[in-house]
Amino acid sequence: MKRLIIVLLMLVPFVSDAQRKISYAKGTVFGYWGYNRSAYTKSNMRFVGPGYDFTMKGAVAHDNPEKFDAAVYFNPSKLTIPQFNARIGYYFKDNWSISFGYDHMKYIFADQNQVSLSGEIDPGVDTLWSGLYSGEPITTDRNHFHYENSDGLNYLRFELTRTDQWWKTGKKDWFALSTNVGLSAGGILSFNDFRMGYAASDITRRTISLSGYGLSGHLGLRLEFFRHLFLQPNLGAGFHHQVKVKNRPNDASSYTRQAYGYVEANVVIGFLLYIRTKNGCDSCPVW
Repeated sequence: MKRLIIVLLMLVPFVSDAQRKISYAKGTVFGYWGYNRSAYTKSNMRFVGPGYDFTMKGAVAHDNPEKFDAAVYFNPSKLTIPQFNARIGYYFKDNWSISFGYDHMKYIFADQNQVSLSGEIDPGVDTLWSGLYSGEPITTDRNHFHYENSDGLNYLRFELTRTDQWWKTGKKDWFALSTNVGLSAGGILSFNDFRMGYAASDITRRTISLSGYGLSGHLGLRLEFFRHLFLQPNLGAGFHHQVKVKNRPNDASSYTRQAYGYVEANVVIGFLLYIRTKNGCDSCPVW
């Protein structure tokens, strides 16, 4: 991370501040890094595996923010532990950009979750549940049953964004205010931890799978400084459909399926680099 900052600072002096260079013009490259919080709607979760196929209706889940600790948030080797956002993009037209990014979110099945259980669990599969269920209300216990994507509910998404600048001020326009409105689509890479059945201590960790897809919309308020740096709070909302979350690393037949809505808020810091100016050069006179 330190090396990246040094490189960016070295590049800035070589980027002219010609008057025609604006942050939302064609040829502008941008990138950012920041941290997020998220919230999820209730969902119906279907669990399938050897000897069981059941659904938990009305499941509640939450995110898992890292407690603020300078040794984590400002340590390059630990930056990816909290819930983070990273993105790189390019303005292919004035006001319009395409970007690709990584929303590292976390999804934790709530403890003492009050759900209704439907489906079938064969005798001997679980120490507590067995037989046919038809919507019976149950309250889960983390020591018996637990599900989470704490090492990553990773939304890898492309975004098409419209940027509009509304205000600028100061010598050489040192400060500007812009808005971003975007639509996104992408895949979900899950790192799953799962506890269910066989023994109370049985838990599998970091089962990795490309588990589904997401669709979302995003709003951002970009505060630009000296034309090259920005601070941007964002708000997003969307839909995730996890078609097949693998939850046992050595058993492809074991998986979870669910769909839910979400909202996400984040704050990021970023950079702007002008690799192609609006008038085609750095020092051309403006006639």
